[in-house]
Amino acid sequence: MVSKLPTNYVFIDYENVQPKNLEILANYPFKVFVFVGANQTRVPFDLAAAMQELGENAKYIKISGNGPNALDFHIAYYIGALATQDPSGYFHVISKDTGFDPLITHLKAKKLGF
Repeated sequence: MVSKLPTNYVFIDYENVQPKNLEILANYPFKVFVFVGANQTRVPFDLAAAMQELGENAKYIKISGNGPNALDFHIAYYIGALATQDPSGYFHVISKDTGFDPLITHLKAKKLGF
């Protein structure tokens, strides 16, 4: 019997981290969410092409509203929603913002995959 690998959810805070490529994720059970700030109007072609290669496993989320933590709260919401739908999933936050650390510590204590 073949066991199904858990899905890895990758949340990229594009306001402060711009990945160079995503091709390493293509052959694994990853779902990539790139969170784009309300005032960000462009993404580079290389990122757009890499996201397109991931097909339905990749999604842009353009946040609404502005504020110092607006994008962070959107990411936190998606973590909660997906953790409810897929409690066996693993979650990865790609950000330079250390404000996620208390949330991740709390979710690890609750035995969610981080």
